[in-house]
Amino acid sequence: MVSSTRLSGWTMKKSEPVYDVIIVGGGPAGTTAALYAHRQGLKTLLVDKATFPRDKVCGDALSGKSVRVMRELDLLDGVQGLKGSSIRRIIFGGPKHKQFDLQLDNESNVDHITQGFVIPRKTFDNFLLQEAKKITEVRDEYSATDLLMDNGQVIGIKGKSKNGADEELQARLVFGADGYNSIVARKTGLYDMDMEHTAVGIRCYFEGVKDLTDQIELHYVKEVNPGYFWIFPADGNRANIGLGLSKEDVKKQKKNLVKLMDVVIQSDYFRDRFAEARPLEKPVGWNLPLGSTHRCNYGDGFLLLGDAAGLIDPFTGEGIGNAMVSGKVAAEIAAEAKESHNYSSEFLNQYDTRVWNAIGSELNVSTKLQRLARSRFLLNFVINRASRNDEVRNIIAGMLANEIPKKELSNPLFYLKILFS
Repeated sequence: MVSSTRLSGWTMKKSEPVYDVIIVGGGPAGTTAALYAHRQGLKTLLVDKATFPRDKVCGDALSGKSVRVMRELDLLDGVQGLKGSSIRRIIFGGPKHKQFDLQLDNESNVDHITQGFVIPRKTFDNFLLQEAKKITEVRDEYSATDLLMDNGQVIGIKGKSKNGADEELQARLVFGADGYNSIVARKTGLYDMDMEHTAVGIRCYFEGVKDLTDQIELHYVKEVNPGYFWIFPADGNRANIGLGLSKEDVKKQKKNLVKLMDVVIQSDYFRDRFAEARPLEKPVGWNLPLGSTHRCNYGDGFLLLGDAAGLIDPFTGEGIGNAMVSGKVAAEIAAEAKESHNYSSEFLNQYDTRVWNAIGSELNVSTKLQRLARSRFLLNFVINRASRNDEVRNIIAGMLANEIPKKELSNPLFYLKILFS
């Protein structure tokens, strides 16, 4: 007779291999979760369908949140050695081409994080995956195709290994860190492509763009309004160039983003900077599930992380930092669930609470800024104010850095202060 152990409503044979956590997806959310899960003493398996290194369409920017997590994981020195760019300023440009910059080494920076990075995802994601491989089991070229279920609870995954063999792998908890098209979200009924809260972006690497320095640039130009055009220094003489716009606006306005990018590049304001530049690829696109709505990201036996949970900043489009934060929180909750022998939805809702406590106020502010950006008049007004007024710049920096109390952010007088400082 085979003995078994009872785990919150389902029975698992002790003779079968059991993981504390199976992570589907080897991007920043998944690898961060694996690294923190190891610190929590959890037996973890990470699977990804790709062979690394692999490209991932993205703006490639690593914010202060990303730096904070990497510092905590003792990975910052390694990241600084990767091929990319160090960032110390963010430029915001308006429809009338007025602009202001935010210094990352601002005095109010409570974490003393003085720089960010732009590192191509092909390089950065591979670095994180190799770090995870040092301490946990990783299987690449493994395609998760379905979930193992028992009485409505996720108890593992079904998939195909790199040699094509069908496998079933059991776990106490499954993390869906598998991006916008998450198989975990789809199989649990939580996949949500609400066009109002989904953006579409295109990226193209260029070389020879002029005036690349230690800054990333977000230009809310009239051609893309209410979206934005970005110029990020990548590595060497390369730049990551792209634009983002809500899926709803793309459909309503019948925008062709590839043609739109060319219109912006050839406009009077940018033409000189691109006069000697050449594209290194055809523009490639991807979907961005925005944190302008609060999606459900947990259920019996599973959690959704990163893009699978819809955590992308709706104003800047940055998603890596929030993905890494969600990975850290997920590992903490997994350890607590194991200690409590409880993998129910009721217990795992703590994950949702903690993630939104960590990044929710920032996402709410960015949602307000995104709405403001829909009005060219207001956007021009605020950017013009910020270009001439240190107090307004500091307020916006504090909002984006999540350093202003929630109570103040919920007060309408706070926004009048921005307008009339």
